[in-house]
This record gives sequence, C-alpha cells and structure tokens, in this order.
Amino acid sequence: MDLVIRGARVIDGSGDTSYNADVAVQDGRIAEIRREGTGTRPTGARTIEADGLALTPGFIDMHAHSDLALLRDPDHSAKAAQGVTLEVIGQDGLSYAPVDDRTLTQVRQAITGWNGDGSDIDFDWRTVGEYLDRLDGAHGGHGIAVNAAYLIPQGTVRMYAVGWDDREATGAELERMKRLVAEGMEQGAVGMSSGLTYTPGMYAKDAELTELCRVVASYDGYYCPHHRSYGAGALEAYEEMVELTRSANCPLHLAHATMNFGVNKGKAPDLLALLDTALADGADITLDTYPYTPGCTTLVAMLPSWASEGGPDAILARLQDDGTAARIRHHMEVIGADGCHGVPIEWDTIEISGVSDPGLASCVGKTIQQSADMRGEEPWVTARRLLINDRLGSTILQHVGHEENVRAIMRHPVHTGGSDGILQGFKPHPRAYGTFPQYLGKYVRELGVLSLEECVAHLTSRPAARLRLPDRGLVREGYRADLVLFDPDTVAAGSTFEAPRTLPVGMPHVLIDGKPVIEGGRRTDVLAGRAVRRTA
Repeated sequence: MDLVIRGARVIDGSGDTSYNADVAVQDGRIAEIRREGTGTRPTGARTIEADGLALTPGFIDMHAHSDLALLRDPDHSAKAAQGVTLEVIGQDGLSYAPVDDRTLTQVRQAITGWNGDGSDIDFDWRTVGEYLDRLDGAHGGHGIAVNAAYLIPQGTVRMYAVGWDDREATGAELERMKRLVAEGMEQGAVGMSSGLTYTPGMYAKDAELTELCRVVASYDGYYCPHHRSYGAGALEAYEEMVELTRSANCPLHLAHATMNFGVNKGKAPDLLALLDTALADGADITLDTYPYTPGCTTLVAMLPSWASEGGPDAILARLQDDGTAARIRHHMEVIGADGCHGVPIEWDTIEISGVSDPGLASCVGKTIQQSADMRGEEPWVTARRLLINDRLGSTILQHVGHEENVRAIMRHPVHTGGSDGILQGFKPHPRAYGTFPQYLGKYVRELGVLSLEECVAHLTSRPAARLRLPDRGLVREGYRADLVLFDPDTVAAGSTFEAPRTLPVGMPHVLIDGKPVIEGGRRTDVLAGRAVRRTA
C-alpha cells in the first residue's frame, strides 16, 4: 500500500460507534480497513502510527468565503489545519462567476470586505466552468490547498442580467438569468446561493427565485439562501424559503441558520418545529451553522436596501449627501433597516474587524459606539465617515447571537458545519480559523452537546450527502482518502477574538487523496485540492 494508518480509533462519519483499525490507502483511495484483531495487518511504503488518535473523514465546510483566498494563498492553513478537505464557495449570492467585464468590476467592489479587492488576482475567467478550471490550474498548475465546490451566486446573476435596479425582471431578463444558472450547473456548480439581505439579489421576488430554483432542481442541485431576515421576521423568512423551494421541488440548505438579535432570544425551538413539520411532510432540508454567537459581514450591509440601489458608487454618493444620509440614519436607528434584519441598529454591538485602508486600522477591535465615544461624536457620524473613507470595504463582527440558540440548532439531525469564514481584515472572526476544532473541543469534549460520533457525522457524511458526493464523507473502502487524524482529548480551536489567526491544536495529520496536507501538525507544500464538480 502507499500508506497505512496503524492503530487508529476510526470514527467513520456514519454516526455509528467507533472501532479500532488499520486503514490502508492506495492511489488516493481507502483500499483496506482491517479491524483490530481480525487478520493480517496491512503494510505500506509509509506508515502513520495513530496510537489511538481519532481517524475521521475530512471535514466539509458547507459555507466558506475562500473564493479568492484559494487562488491567492497556496498555504491556506486557515482551513487545512482545521481538517477541512472541501469548502463550498460562491456563498450568499455574491461571487465572481458568471460575470462580464461590467459585473466583475461591480462585484469586486461590492465584496471587497469579504475577499479583498482582488488587485493581486488575474481575473482571466468569466464563466463558472472557467473559474473552476482556474482553481484546478492555480499556483503554477499544481492546484489548490483543499478541494472546493461552487454555488452559482444569484445576486451576481441578477447583477449581470438586470443590474442594480430594485424592480422585477422583464421576461427576457428572467430567461437570461435562467440560462446563466443552467450553464453554471452544466459546467459543474452544485447549486445556487442567495444573499437576500444583500443587494442586488434581495430585489428578486419569490416568483423569480422560484423559476431559478426550478432550473437548479432540474440538475439535481440545491438552493442555499441567506434568507431575508435573521432578526425581526426571522421565522417568516425561514418559512418563505421552505415554501418557495417546495413549490420549485428544489432541495433547500439554509445558510448559517440561526436566530439572532434580542427579539429571537430562546426561539430556536420555534425554528426547529417549523423545519420538523416540513421534513415530516417530505421536504428535503438541511442547514449549516458555526459554533459562535457573533456574526460577521460588511458594514455597508447594514444599510437599508433602497440606499444600495444602483451599486457601490451610488451608495457612496448617497452617504456624501447630508439629506440622504439623514434618511439612511433614521431607517437604521429608528425604523430598523432591512439590511440590519429589521431591527434598529445597536452601535455597541457592531465591532469593526477589518478595513481596506490601512490608515483606518485604529478603528479595528472597537465597536462603533466606542470609537464614537473616543471622538466625542454620535455613532452614526463615526459609521458614516468610516463607510465613505474606506469606500465600503469595512468588515464587522455583530454581537447579536444567543448561546442557547446555537446549541439547540447544532443538535438537529439535518445540521451540518459551516465556518462562514471571512479571511480578510486585521481582526477576522475566529470562526475562519477555528470552527471545526471548536465543535470537537468545546461542544463535544467540554460541553457534551453532541457525542463525538454524532458531531463527526454532522461535519462529514451529512454535507457529503447534500452535495451528492458518492465517494466522500465516510471512512469506507473505495472512498477517497480525504482523512483527518486528531486527538479527542486535546483538539481545540487556537483562534480567539483577541488572536483570531491562531491555528488549532491536537490535529496532527490531514490527508487529501491520501497526500499529506498537514503532517506532524505542520503544513506541507502539497497542493492536493481541486474543483469538485456536480455529478449526475
């Protein structure tokens, strides 16, 4: 054999009880699983002595924002060191394919806070297929650090076909969007995402989204919406997505599904009851969450949608006009802007985590309220100045979550893990570097919210089933050798809010296609990742 992992505690991803075994790898696949005491032990050119370490399938990050990071950074330890062997990108309705020249310029500016401005990237693709090919050929043709699957971003598709106007699409525009979605699915996308609190995707009515979901369903894909509210009206927003996808006969995967803000404290059972009713009636639903209470997005996302119509340049023009800026402030502080999920904004919950302009770095790590107090001004004045001076590139941590909701949702049988990791900024959310060891260390070992076997199933086989990947997500003979070895007694997220880029501990080995990506706790120079395309 190429490799034998000897004496491992195999947690196979199914949720079943673990067992001790030797696992042999040949040609990138699991060739033999020899349970302890059942016969001749396999031998190999290389051996890893597991000494009782847990051996699991590679973790699948169901919600990642590594769209440019995979091209920019061949190391990508932020995910590789967590045991992530596959990321699902193209999230929240905004990414970089399909595009034309106009759309690419606009989307790069719109999500600078998520991925940087891309000035260091050669955008030599326009279609979904060309982007996936670019991943395969990245870093001198050697590929990428971990595998990646892609969701067609509905907001980008609308930007391409309709623009930034808040109106219904014409018949011709809708047909163009349907063609773009169909082409993306044919070229290998696994589904479609939306960001229904982000412009311009949020301007789509349900009838438009239903038509696009029907196209996705015809290719056996799934719909992954960041729905219209995680605050006021959250339950109604979840119900809207359930009904919409059932009408379209399209599988549904709810992005970073949680219940935030004061209005939803303790209301996770209401969401789970809604989902259980739909599941019992035959709906095909899954969801992902990250194991933290604060959220992370861009500061510009907090604005009311009418202030974002027309795109980034139009937003900046409105912010620079005193009268319009006063209207924006009123919507945010009094009415509750749709960008802030219908809840009047509380500036002491909005912490600046990153800026595009290094000259504004003094704002990072402080809430808008704290920065305003230091300057002796009202918080809106501080926020407005930051939006303008950073040209909408600032990212934020939004401290609006509830621990009891996080725990209740992660216990649900259709739950999967997703980091929602934004890697940009001076002080990113620690979930970008810590989500998967946080599940294993804090929520399994320390709190006992999930058993180890059940948690591993949430992070491996369940997402693989949603992605319709027939040879990933389980430790089985014939499956791809995407594998993780970790110590259940010590595994933990090293990242914290104070030191968010600290790597995990207790996770010494990560393999992709049987090749060592992490070895002895250190990143190798192996680039074993490739684009994972939709399979029929």
